[in-house]
Amino acid sequence: MNLDDFSDLIERPDGGVRRDAEERRERLIVPPGALGRLDELGEWLSAAQQSVPVKAIAQPRVVLFAGDHGVAELSVSGRAAGSAYELVRATLDGATPLAVLARQFSVPVRIVDAGLDCDPELLPEPVVRHRVRRGTGRIDIEDALTAEEAERAVRLGMAIADEEADSGTDLVVLGDLSVGGTTAAATLIAALCGTDASVVTGRGGAGIDDLAWMRKCAAIRDALRRARPVLGDQLELLATVGGADLAATTGFLLQCAVRRMPVILDGVVSAACALVGQRAAFRAPDWWLAGQASGEPAQAKALDRMALTPLLDHGVIVGEGSGALLALPLVRAAAALAAELPERPPVADEKDGAGEADVDGDADGEEDGDATDG
Repeated sequence: MNLDDFSDLIERPDGGVRRDAEERRERLIVPPGALGRLDELGEWLSAAQQSVPVKAIAQPRVVLFAGDHGVAELSVSGRAAGSAYELVRATLDGATPLAVLARQFSVPVRIVDAGLDCDPELLPEPVVRHRVRRGTGRIDIEDALTAEEAERAVRLGMAIADEEADSGTDLVVLGDLSVGGTTAAATLIAALCGTDASVVTGRGGAGIDDLAWMRKCAAIRDALRRARPVLGDQLELLATVGGADLAATTGFLLQCAVRRMPVILDGVVSAACALVGQRAAFRAPDWWLAGQASGEPAQAKALDRMALTPLLDHGVIVGEGSGALLALPLVRAAAALAAELPERPPVADEKDGAGEADVDGDADGEEDGDATDG
């Protein structure tokens, strides 16, 4: 498998349709620019859907890829190594911010276990049946995956994207449920952006103290030494310093672009996978929105490289797809405004209006009639 092959499969959203949407926007009763970025979102959706006016987002879906990362053994996370399954369990039980928001917005949630480090019996079969491997290697000293596992994970993500597109999903809210995932994500971003570890090291969604931050920075530094020699091969890069969940997310994002299915990215993990996807297929980011600014420096670097501007910046650092899901109502609002606002009535031409008065008005007609009758 060569991820570069996606470059030939992905087209940009329809530029002609976008121009039609822009022209229609010029005719609406609300002046151009008055709705700010909502105008841009509506036009982007029109191009993605190939529809003017834009269609309502009828079947959004939250998709979360789950996995444990061996580097968490170094105490670089606010959660214990191997405990990502607890996040999955809590989400399934409706006890996480993401689960609460999904109920509020009536959006179904799908969780895919790509590499959790737990007994499969702890979670429902539909969640664990896709698992590529149990946990990942410690990326500071060993590869996260074998080459075969990396390919299986990417193909898993592609298959999930196809399933969602075939079932009618018209927009995906993408997130992750991982422990140690932000360390792997920061490593990928630092490698692809040519940046030092200290520039991309954040404190994660769980929050870490200064000592844990220093351990995390050292782990990213060591992983970067292993990542740089394989930068020319994106699949090998994911195998070396990524993980099953990150590789699956990358395959998912690329296949969503192939299937013309828009995606809202959440935090640093989805941003890292998107950056890998952009390296493989430069048109792919045209199908993605950045839902929120998570405060992670690595996410900011990745989004800047892809020229994606976050829709929201509310200081939400909890992760798990929550920030991206908070952006969904904004995207839906943009679609509704673009579709339902009426157009301005046409302005009558003054010359034509005067001519119509001569024909239909009473003054001239009555004068002519009186003269004839007389």
